[in-house]
Amino acid sequence: MQIIVTSGVADQVRERVSALNLPVDLIVVGDDGATDADLSQAVALFRANLSKAGYERILERATGLRWMHTASAGVENLLSEKIKERGITFTNSAGVHAIPIAEWVLHALLMIAKRGPRMLAAQQAQRWERDVDFDELGDKTLTILGAGGIGQEIAKRAAGFGMRIWGTNRSGRAVEGFERIVSGDEWRDLLPETDFLAIATPLTPETKHLVGARELAMLPDHAWLINIARGAIVDEPALITALQNGTIAGAALDTFEQEPLPVESPLWTLPNVLISPHNSGSSPRSTGRVVDLFIENLQRFVQDEPLRNEVDLEAGY
Repeated sequence: MQIIVTSGVADQVRERVSALNLPVDLIVVGDDGATDADLSQAVALFRANLSKAGYERILERATGLRWMHTASAGVENLLSEKIKERGITFTNSAGVHAIPIAEWVLHALLMIAKRGPRMLAAQQAQRWERDVDFDELGDKTLTILGAGGIGQEIAKRAAGFGMRIWGTNRSGRAVEGFERIVSGDEWRDLLPETDFLAIATPLTPETKHLVGARELAMLPDHAWLINIARGAIVDEPALITALQNGTIAGAALDTFEQEPLPVESPLWTLPNVLISPHNSGSSPRSTGRVVDLFIENLQRFVQDEPLRNEVDLEAGY
């Protein structure tokens, strides 16, 4: 059985395959998908740090693919019509990055409550600034759009600060760690009482620009928006206007509609914005967790068992 793996994870995969004595031959490709090997007999692809062009190149050549696993959680740019037409089973790494992303959200919450940017500016100016109005997170309402793996890890940590935690999912079923769960459009009813709105839902045609001018106006003027999902879930021009006008107090953003964020974007210089370059899931443990998930699924694949994290090709997540 031949499987294709990208070079960045090849050594770890090879070691695990050997230790488990799996009947697998690896074909290693570069991040650009380049290889002289014949890919026509490969049945699986483990995509990690593979460029879009390289991904498309492999799809063209690997005509026998039956399963594809991606190191990312989001798959909106990977589910081409070719995948659907060929009936390739697709799995993602949702949940693998949940811990570092949740910690990033808590970092942002504390930066906001404890006026981190202002204190850093005072330190750099060697200014002894004592009249800073620090706040507390306790009893603040955190509404999480998407009570999946990442949302649950955020909720677990936020609960330790005594926050009130609300969330959303498709079914409306109760989720441990959430005081309140709603479904459908009911989440908008929560906005007037929300202090922090965290976005942790997948990007699909239904969620594109889910949060726009109307929703931002429904938030209290002291509220902050936190986005660790996908930039296009938020109407970015509407967000910029809301930040400039004081409709909301601020935003902590790890993801943007265009990445890298263009230098001319007002988001760079707005004083009420915290920015990181779409790397909230970064951790020295992340690659190992991704490989663990892939190897578990590889064992299942070899034994013709159901795979973990299978993506609904129609729903897009």
